[in-house]
Amino acid sequence: MRAAVLHEIGQDKLEVLDDVEAVGFGPGKVRIRVRATGLCHSDLSAMSGVLPQPAPFVPGHEGAGEILEVGEGVGHLKAGDRVVVCWLPACGACPACKRGQTELCLAGFMNAGTPNFKRPGGDVFGFAGTGTFTEEVVVDAGCAVPIPDDVPFDIAALIGCGVTTGLGAALNTADLEAGSSVAVIGCGGVGISVIQGARLRGAAEIVAVDPIASRRESALKFGATKAVSPDELPDAKQQVTAGEGFDYVFEVVGRSATARTAYDTTRRGGTLVVVGAGAMDDYLQLNMFELFFDEKRVLPSMYGGGDVLRSYERTIALWRAGRVDLAGLITHRVPFADVNEALDQMRTGTALRTCIEM
Repeated sequence: MRAAVLHEIGQDKLEVLDDVEAVGFGPGKVRIRVRATGLCHSDLSAMSGVLPQPAPFVPGHEGAGEILEVGEGVGHLKAGDRVVVCWLPACGACPACKRGQTELCLAGFMNAGTPNFKRPGGDVFGFAGTGTFTEEVVVDAGCAVPIPDDVPFDIAALIGCGVTTGLGAALNTADLEAGSSVAVIGCGGVGISVIQGARLRGAAEIVAVDPIASRRESALKFGATKAVSPDELPDAKQQVTAGEGFDYVFEVVGRSATARTAYDTTRRGGTLVVVGAGAMDDYLQLNMFELFFDEKRVLPSMYGGGDVLRSYERTIALWRAGRVDLAGLITHRVPFADVNEALDQMRTGTALRTCIEM
């Protein structure tokens, strides 16, 4: 079958090959025919080495498709079921799951070091234990979440990561209060989803911050009340909050420099939510006095900070009701053969989300 493979960490191009085989099918597993996959910035981060990932590997973790085959012991799924790929499934039995913090379950990461594919030349891994830049993938049954028939595959793919992460950061992690002031630093697909979550919660002011003009324009369409470049953020802070700082600031870039800016832009007693996934050697520096004196809450948000399955259901309900715009996030569509075009669109910031159609 066809799959897009990165041979070595640090390369910026994928090779679309037709000699890749999905492996590992057996008890407790399912085989999925991928119909659509979104390109998330985390895929680029894994390719560049910012996020740890063994190579060679197939990128992609934001996918949807249909079940081709179920392994022994899988009773809740059958061939033909439409599913979204969940790259961080909950085991239901670990301490994190028992506490209700299923987004912190590490069961899904246990599979990240096991090859999902093979070629005549050797094993190939799947990013985050999945790897959806391919025609078929074998995953644990818990990674395949059924979706209703009225949810298109491209919409479902977005729900698999970016939308769930962004909406959840506002609705779950921040538990944002109505009437509050909000700044969102980084307005790609995840940042736009944060903006939609803040709008849903009744934020009075939502300032979108991004260096790319087209993203700032998109942010206004999705609910931001003001959109500024990073250089304009201090003026926006002064105009919107009289210099005090925002009630909530979301960092959706994954860099210590922007996280520091976000901290400084948050009011005393306010909340900084870290949504971006960054590198292990990129350190955020806070001195002990400001940490104590400012009493700002610093809240990391992993995969939206809530129960993933419940978040999927909520997102579908909001989409059906017209309360969130998911189709508008897909600004580009490319066929599988043009996957490198999708990478270029993400790197240049010209796309919120690119759907790769399988």
